Amino acid sequence: MLNNVLLFPPIAFLLFIIIGLVLTKVVGRYAPKSEVSEGKMESYACGQKDVVHSVSPDYGQFFPYAFFFTIMHVLVLVIATAPKGVLTLPLLYVVVGILALVLIFRR
Repeated sequence: MLNNVLLFPPIAFLLFIIIGLVLTKVVGRYAPKSEVSEGKMESYACGQKDVVHSVSPDYGQFFPYAFFFTIMHVLVLVIATAPKGVLTLPLLYVVVGILALVLIFRR
């Protein structure tokens, strides 16, 4: 009975939160204390002070790779977890996945 209660997700979550808080308090005593200094809370990036965000990254080049990974991940999960006698849904996912991959790499 106790094993079933401890494995209940909300109870397990609260248990791990409590363990984490206790460990933070116990180990926090041994952590070095930081010194108060001028400029401690100022922004600092790449060895330069007061960097203005002048570069806005373009994720357009990254999107096809992320989309490819997502499609392949879902395809593998659907095929790997398909029940033994079911063939239509995995085949449908494979066809749609191939179509999506063709659309990604078409220029």
